[in-house]
Amino acid sequence: MPKRRCSKTSLTDVYILEPTYEPAPMLSLSMVVRNEESRLGACLASVKGFVDEIVLVDTGSTDATVAIAEAAGARIEHLPWPGDFAPARNAALNLITGDWVLVLDADEQLRAEAISGLQNLMAQPDVLVINLLRFEQGATMSPYSNVSRLFRRHPRIHWSRPYHSMIDDSVRDLLSEEPHWRIVDYLEPTLFHEGYRPDLLQSSNKSQRLRTAMEAWLAEHPGDPYTCAKLGALEVDEGQKERGIQLLRQGLKQNENTNANPIERYELLLHLGIALAQDDPQGAVTAYREAVALPMDIRVSLGARLNLAALLMQQEQLDEAIALTTTATQQAPEVALAWYNLGLMQRRQGNLVEALYAYEQAKQLNPEHAETHQNHAVAMLVAGDINGARNSFNKAITLLHRQGRSKESEGLRHQVAGIVKLNEEEK
Repeated sequence: MPKRRCSKTSLTDVYILEPTYEPAPMLSLSMVVRNEESRLGACLASVKGFVDEIVLVDTGSTDATVAIAEAAGARIEHLPWPGDFAPARNAALNLITGDWVLVLDADEQLRAEAISGLQNLMAQPDVLVINLLRFEQGATMSPYSNVSRLFRRHPRIHWSRPYHSMIDDSVRDLLSEEPHWRIVDYLEPTLFHEGYRPDLLQSSNKSQRLRTAMEAWLAEHPGDPYTCAKLGALEVDEGQKERGIQLLRQGLKQNENTNANPIERYELLLHLGIALAQDDPQGAVTAYREAVALPMDIRVSLGARLNLAALLMQQEQLDEAIALTTTATQQAPEVALAWYNLGLMQRRQGNLVEALYAYEQAKQLNPEHAETHQNHAVAMLVAGDINGARNSFNKAITLLHRQGRSKESEGLRHQVAGIVKLNEEEK
């Protein structure tokens, strides 16, 4: 809001309120890139009209990355790759001139709908950091994360850690000396991120690079909760379950001792639940319950909520499972997995109308998910809609075949053939 000052006219004694405007804070975009010609253009286009300055540090591109950035009005600086993102991001941070800085990777895009709200928060004089809600495309179970990527340019704020570089450590130190600052969570989805798409992960050696960096950091900082969460999750994912559980429990113990932020504790509990689910389902339920109870946005804790509900469904605790999953669909209606799981639960509970509605939502959001079509067909069959069931079975069989799952496709065909006469496969 503009401030107003009073001025007296030369002809009367009437005082007129005249607006005086404080300039909006200048915002700089800071990026570190290398060979990002396929994605950089869309990233830079998404911030047009929002940022006042674009500073791009290139670490050795051999494609059209620099030309694309220059065409978007960016200032280009060149830096030999220092071996990790933290020093690279700090070098980029030293080059900007804005009051605020937005940090993006080339595989991220800003949602236009978020800009107005972000501008309002940046205008508040005591706000130091705005945590952004990021949608992880391709991450079906935990599609949202909170990232500290928009912050006031303060000489004490810098990036640290040799993997998953972050400003959190420096911000925590700053707040201990200057407690008047506020950190704000912006609760609307702000960024799209495609770095977790399965095809991109499979084509990189990201996990091995992360492992090397995390092992080195953990050797210097035993029990560090953030490192234990990331490395423990990686160990579980790669089949080293025993060590993964050990690291996760170690991180949880340290987290209690240091009273660290709930995001770290949530990640530790989420991955501990995943690790325990098969051999110790009750232990997994306990971990998920604590994770869901943490003071966090529901979208950020969606993975633990959906996993807890799925385990409760297996234990025939359907009422609680449905309640948890219904909340997930209300708070994150764009997540297909939540609707699919809700369909399974409602059908098991005998609520066919609700199950069919949930499957329809899941189909619209993820039309290539064969299991949704298959379970939709079963629900249609139970409801007495033979034609609808036939169409959905055919769709599921076709999708399985197209996705290289021919054995499953033929198995479903034989299983259904004795129940429903199937038409020719959809082309």
